[in-house]
Amino acid sequence: MTDFPKRIQINEEGPREGFQFEKGPIATERKIELIDALSGTGLQQIQVCSFVNPKRVPGMADADEVVQGFKRNPDVRYTALWLNQKGLERALATERLGLKASISMCASEGFMQRNQNRSFEENVSVQHTLVEMYKNHSVPIERGSIMAAFGCNFQGDISTSTVVEIVQQILDIASERNVGIKVISLADTMAWATPNAIHRVVGAVRERFPDLRLSLHLHDTRGMGIANAFAGLEMGVDIFDASVAGLGGCPFAGHKAAAGNVCTEDLVFMCHEMGIETGIDLEKLIEAARIAEDVVHHPLPGAVMKAGALDPMRSQLSEKATA
Repeated sequence: MTDFPKRIQINEEGPREGFQFEKGPIATERKIELIDALSGTGLQQIQVCSFVNPKRVPGMADADEVVQGFKRNPDVRYTALWLNQKGLERALATERLGLKASISMCASEGFMQRNQNRSFEENVSVQHTLVEMYKNHSVPIERGSIMAAFGCNFQGDISTSTVVEIVQQILDIASERNVGIKVISLADTMAWATPNAIHRVVGAVRERFPDLRLSLHLHDTRGMGIANAFAGLEMGVDIFDASVAGLGGCPFAGHKAAAGNVCTEDLVFMCHEMGIETGIDLEKLIEAARIAEDVVHHPLPGAVMKAGALDPMRSQLSEKATA
C-alpha cells in the first residue's frame, strides 16, 4: 500500500547546510547571492545560516552579516539554526527572520555529546529551559526533531522503539510546558537510512502517533537520499528538508565523505514527474543550483542541474515533430 501526498513542502537548507561544511572561505556576498536566487524559485522556507560558535564552525562566522544582506521575499520564511540560548538571542536580534522553535532530541547519546556536548539527561533539562525562553519571546513551538533517528557512526543501529520513545518524550516535554507539537522531524544525520528503514521507522511513528505530521531530513552520504525520499513519499510524508545542488554535510558526523541533504532540484524533479505538487519553478531552481556550484568552486552532486529537466526536452521534441 502507498499513501503518496498530492503536494509536499520542501524546506531549503543549502545555505546553512552547505556553508557550514565547506572548508574554504566563502565571501558573504556570494552567500547572499545564492539566497537571493533561491528566493525567486517558489520555495517557501529557506534556512540561511547557523548562529553557532564560529570557532567550531568557521563558515558561520558571518551569520549576522548574511541575515542583514539578503533581499527579503514576502512569500518566503527565512529561518536559522541555533543550538543554545546564546544562538537564539542572536537570531532574535536580527529582527529579519521568521523564527519557529523545535524541541530537539537525539537518538544517539554518542552523537549528542560530539555535536552539542550534552548527555541525554542534560539535553532534556536544556529543552525545558529553551521552551520557556521561546514562550517568553513569543517564538512558536510546533515541531519536535530527532537527530540520528536511523543510525549513528558512533553508536551503531538505532532501534525503532528508541525513536518512538523519544517522540513520546518530546510530547511529554511539550505537555509539561503547555505547548502543542504538530510536526516531528526524523533526521538521518549520518546517512544510515535505507528505504526499508524509512518504511519501518515512519510506519512505527505513524502507528503510535497518527495525528502527527512527519518530516524527513535525509543525508545522501551513501547515495540513498532520493530513494529514501521516495520511500517517505510512499508512507505519506509531505515535508522534506533538502539542499540545493546537494550542498553540505554535517561537520560532526565522523565521516570524511559526509554529504548534504537530498538534493532539492532532484527531489523536485522526481515529485513533478510523479504528479506531486511542490510550488517550485524547477528551471529557476536549476539556475540557483548552478550558482551554488560556482560559489563553492567545485562540482556538487546534484544530477538534474547537469542533465536538465525533461519538460524543455519534451517541448523541443514536440517542436521538431510538428516542424
